[in-house]
Amino acid sequence: MTTSFLIDGPEQAKITILLAHGAGGAMDSASMTALAKALADSGFRVARFEFGYMAGRRISGSRKPPPRVAMLLPEYMAAIEVLDRKGPLIIGGKSMGGRVASMISDELASAGQIAGLLCLGYPFHPPGKPDQLRTAHLAEMRTPTLIVQGSRDPFGNREEVSSYALSRKIEILWLEDGDHDLKPRKSVSGYSAADHLKTLGETVSSWAGKIVR
Repeated sequence: MTTSFLIDGPEQAKITILLAHGAGGAMDSASMTALAKALADSGFRVARFEFGYMAGRRISGSRKPPPRVAMLLPEYMAAIEVLDRKGPLIIGGKSMGGRVASMISDELASAGQIAGLLCLGYPFHPPGKPDQLRTAHLAEMRTPTLIVQGSRDPFGNREEVSSYALSRKIEILWLEDGDHDLKPRKSVSGYSAADHLKTLGETVSSWAGKIVR
């Protein structure tokens, strides 16, 4: 299957960010579109792509579930290979997409193919199942990593994540009262989704400036 990309941001941007979608939302979902725009507005060239099962949904109309994460690793590698880019590359994604990227990042970083990893709403565990952790590889992570997480994310909230053994290469940006899409309840937190997207863009820009010299 040919990989198609949605591209946002300036063509001559210094850094490209490649993002994969989550388990249930396509690359052009409202959440993915808002995240890509926030990063593009901060000066990044942002490329989004879909895994084969999600692209297949557009043809069949069925809600075929994603395969096991291990089956998606070659697809992410293939997307990197065909992406037309110049300059440093940061890989990552929303939820499952970020998890897949995290599982190939050390190999790619050690080969000089990527500069960092950006996870937007990392699925530390399935909702309601805090004992089923997906963090073993994160303890040994060698790739510069930024995880952007809502403080009330059911896939890993601030209290839960604070107890995990994570590599020192991992930085976490906590967005107050954010859910799995990083959205806060304005009446509770005093923040809006736009506020959090602005913070996301500014923080990623600052972090990228540190890891890309």
